[in-house]
Amino acid sequence: MAHIYQATLSPNKMELLSVWLPAQPWFREGDPALHQVGAYRFDDPAGEVGMETILVAAGDTVLQNPLTYRGAPLEGAEQWLIGTMEHSVLGTRWVYDACGDPVYVAELAAALVAGRPQAEEMVDVDGQSVRREPSVRVQSSASAATDAPVPSGALSVTTAGGVTTISDGELELSVLRVLDLGGSTTNTQTLTATWDGQTVPVQLASAKPAV
Repeated sequence: MAHIYQATLSPNKMELLSVWLPAQPWFREGDPALHQVGAYRFDDPAGEVGMETILVAAGDTVLQNPLTYRGAPLEGAEQWLIGTMEHSVLGTRWVYDACGDPVYVAELAAALVAGRPQAEEMVDVDGQSVRREPSVRVQSSASAATDAPVPSGALSVTTAGGVTTISDGELELSVLRVLDLGGSTTNTQTLTATWDGQTVPVQLASAKPAV
């Protein structure tokens, strides 16, 4: 489960994304001001890395932004660093584009191939953990009975046409940066989501054997 603190963040997540997103190739110039639609989380089995995917609306466009939060820099991942923020409980947090973070990639693969569910969200309220319903509800097309894959070797990460492709040579994951709100999906293993105002499942990511 994901433990969430009632903390002050400086800068906050949307402030970081508002600077980072316009510099990305999938961001359309002239998009209006950004606002958060919702978010979902994965668990790090080791309990070290926070993982949150934030959906951001720019007009009629919804952008998917997987993030990881770390208590120290991730070695060799400078190109994926979005920025740092001060967390009033946890201290300095290094925020990464999660597509370049192997911990996130492993959990995304587990969700797509083995049906591992999104994290249960527990919020700290006056020293007690209270369950919170996620604002984005995620569903995998895979059976939970399937063994979770473990990405091996170096990751190859490329982005084209609003889709980031992550491959370890055996499994290829595709993360949609720009979501199709019409609900069209591929015929591969998929991860879809709904949220308030979006009742038609929207594809977030897919998996297939690497070519």
